[in-house]
Amino acid sequence: MRALVQIAVLAVIALPLCAQAEEKPTLKSVSVDLPIGDRMFEGPGADAANNNCLACHSAGMVLNQPALSKTQWRAEVDKMRTAYKAPIDSNDVDSIVDYLAGLGSTR
Repeated sequence: MRALVQIAVLAVIALPLCAQAEEKPTLKSVSVDLPIGDRMFEGPGADAANNNCLACHSAGMVLNQPALSKTQWRAEVDKMRTAYKAPIDSNDVDSIVDYLAGLGSTR
């Protein structure tokens, strides 16, 4: 008798879970517009940015960012390398940061 009570309790608990499992998720299409173009970074020191940043970002996207300090750009480049696993050569980090921080003074 005790086993029947346990089975009944389990059935009452499991029934709502089974009903939820039968509900099918609703999928929704999403459209994403990616930047296009062949624009590159220009000027002294642009090689490191062109060789590393353009793999994931358009030059226009980067050039439209707010002017950041050298410390802020270093944090951004470090985030790209660590959090997003961007294949940025550690030897290029200083050159990229110097170039991007220098852009703020030319805007």
